Amino acid sequence: MSLSLFDSRAQAVRAFEPLIAGEAGIYLCGPTVQGLPHVGHLRSALVYDQLRSWLTVSGFNVTMVRNVTDIDDKVLENANSTGEQWWALAYRYEIEFNKAYAALGIKPPTYEPRATAAIPEMLDLIDRLIDAGYAYQAEDGSADVYFASTKWAKYGELTNQKIDDMAPERDVELRGKRDSRDFALWKAHKSGEPASAAWNTRFGLGRPGWHIECSAMATKYLGSQFDIHGGGLDLRFPHHENELAQSSAAGDAFANYWLHNGLVNVGGQKMSKSLGNSIFAADLLAAARPIVVRYYLGSAHYRSVLDYHDGVLDEAEAAVGRIETFIEKATRKIGSAPTLANNQILALLPKSFIQAMDEDLAMPAALAALHDEVRSGNSAFDSGQDAQVEASLHSVLAMTSVLGINPIDWATAGSGSAGLLDGLIQVLISERNTARANKDFAQSDAIRNQLQAAGITLEDAADGTHWSVN
Repeated sequence: MSLSLFDSRAQAVRAFEPLIAGEAGIYLCGPTVQGLPHVGHLRSALVYDQLRSWLTVSGFNVTMVRNVTDIDDKVLENANSTGEQWWALAYRYEIEFNKAYAALGIKPPTYEPRATAAIPEMLDLIDRLIDAGYAYQAEDGSADVYFASTKWAKYGELTNQKIDDMAPERDVELRGKRDSRDFALWKAHKSGEPASAAWNTRFGLGRPGWHIECSAMATKYLGSQFDIHGGGLDLRFPHHENELAQSSAAGDAFANYWLHNGLVNVGGQKMSKSLGNSIFAADLLAAARPIVVRYYLGSAHYRSVLDYHDGVLDEAEAAVGRIETFIEKATRKIGSAPTLANNQILALLPKSFIQAMDEDLAMPAALAALHDEVRSGNSAFDSGQDAQVEASLHSVLAMTSVLGINPIDWATAGSGSAGLLDGLIQVLISERNTARANKDFAQSDAIRNQLQAAGITLEDAADGTHWSVN
């Protein structure tokens, strides 16, 4: 195993050395289910789905934990606006996230804990921090509990900052804080908040702060030390910085590697509510086939900014179409397409693809290797080299399986709609064949042109007429 990953904490690419040979534990900061999923959520989840896939193909048993933040200031605010119970709103949006993940073929995590199911672990962690002198209950007598950031000498190590360089906020109400840089571990129940959003503790009624939730859930499912912590670059500070500080101060070794995926821009601008340029998952999935959306979202290096603009889905559709057309042609030539098990895939991958994936998941280089093999297979097809066609088909299926864009898998998963489409096209092909037999070439050409305008290419062969997406 020669996988190397960029560790945000070390600010360097490091060889991946798991804590337990053959095992990999990953904690991914999942969504705060306060609204509909957007393209940024999908991109982040897909990045770690690709990482998980590569680790699995490389022989690792992967435990993936992706949490759901189901209680939060914004969850309560939005529920108050809609008139729903906060937990009903959270669950409604959780369903929307899972629908979007499933549509893109993102595999469910091994565990998907909700924050509200780990309250005892959060309170235990807070107690450990108080006992160690790194946390305190608010001095105004409320149930608020804070982490004493200035007491933790390593605060800022994840983002290469020093606490002394972070100037305290001036002219702010401290509300029981000793320092404005201290952050909330536990939040006192506020007037007007629903009673169901509070837990009774020795500090008083309240609910958890955001950062303590992930620290508690990560160690609950992966132990006090685990391999990889991932999330979007926007979470690096303050969320991940605070996670690392409180977990380390409590005595947990926590994550060995910190991975952060880049964000999504829209037309060169940062996506934000204020600009009104958010691209929601439902809109994206309505604009193109799910396999095409997955290809697009996974086409850039995970640490780079991914830009969404007019034409990107058309480019992805064309790229996927080239892959699909080769697989269809090659399958027809050799008689059937093989079904690959995970333990077979690695041996069928080109060295260039393996090298790209091992070098910090260099996705552009991995896709270049895939398209090189498609071109090689097409050349072999045109020159009648059947053995090379078969070898290229195996290689292409192996690479697309790793990346989650194997068209055969997608056709099987959506066999209902795929079968309907095939049925409709076969009717038109039959009508065209009848027209040709009757020497009605005007009608025959009209049917071909009709399909071509819809992006369907017909190929007449000795064994019949075949179609593919152009």
